[in-house]
Amino acid sequence: MEILVNGQPRTAAEENTLLDLLRSLSIDPSRVAIELNGEIVKKEEWQETRLTPGAQIEIVHFVGGGRP
Repeated sequence: MEILVNGQPRTAAEENTLLDLLRSLSIDPSRVAIELNGEIVKKEEWQETRLTPGAQIEIVHFVGGGRP
């Protein structure tokens, strides 16, 4: 099925979850937040939240920095 990840088209299996998607993209789950179709999804729900055709996913990476 086709989905959008950060505005880019991707193909994913219908049984995939948000956590499966992160793994397939080699993204460390502890360093990101996920928005699915305009709604923030809690980390506790990533393993059970299945992807659907046309899903729009935004993955935001946390970046450290600034001054001490």
